[in-house]
Amino acid sequence: MGHTSEHYFVPEPSKYPIFGSIALLLMGGGAVMWLNNAGPGKALVFGGLAILIYMLFGWFGQVVRESEGGSYGNKVDRSFRWSMGWFIFSEVMFFAAFFGVLFYVRAIGLPWLADADNALLWPGFEATWPNAGPVVEEAFTPMGAWGIPAINTLILLTSGATLTWAHWGLTNEKRSQLINGLIMTIALGALFLSLQIYEYAHAYGELNLKLTSGIYGSTFFMLTGFHGLHVTIGAIMLLVMLFRARAGHFTAHRHFAFEAAAWYWHFVDVVWLFLFVVVYWL
Repeated sequence: MGHTSEHYFVPEPSKYPIFGSIALLLMGGGAVMWLNNAGPGKALVFGGLAILIYMLFGWFGQVVRESEGGSYGNKVDRSFRWSMGWFIFSEVMFFAAFFGVLFYVRAIGLPWLADADNALLWPGFEATWPNAGPVVEEAFTPMGAWGIPAINTLILLTSGATLTWAHWGLTNEKRSQLINGLIMTIALGALFLSLQIYEYAHAYGELNLKLTSGIYGSTFFMLTGFHGLHVTIGAIMLLVMLFRARAGHFTAHRHFAFEAAAWYWHFVDVVWLFLFVVVYWL
């Protein structure tokens, strides 16, 4: 008897990509208008955000229904895994660009500005870090590592452990362990974000450290801010996994959606470790 290849599920044409395109167009155009105080920019941004949320709920809801309906086989599962892997790789390159900027500034830019050949341009400039640049308009205090940043590092490392514990519960068919592990991980993520908000308020209010505080301020807030955004996205993904787990979704052998969210969360953890060392410590 000949071997019959597995059928690859091909969904029907979807309306959701066009909704996503419209949402991004409205948000991008509206943001430009909002920043320049021209036209209904704010309304366009929030209107685009509403359409984007509708698209996410509709599209991912359709995928969940197809998955729970048994439409996806091993080939689709492999496609999902490769897609998530490449997505996380793109996120690695995203952060690599910002880490690259920080490296260039500290290892190349500052020494060049302090070089004797540039003494006429920037007399008395010293290649020290933290640094606001050759022209310093307001003094600021850099953010120390051994306070909230160290606590947040411990929180994220603990959240990685609780998420792994939840995964063990899933693979061993212990749903209560899965649910409790997800709840703890989400709670730790929320605590991380709360402390980061407090850290930003402390930076602006007491340290005079702002996004406009030269190259140190811009790199500090861009790296930590984008990481906070990724923690928020990861927490939302895990919250969806929690709702699905409580609804009885996932089995010990078929649970890629959970694995994808876990991969993303562990990626966020690893980025923070690099960020803590490079931005806060060194």
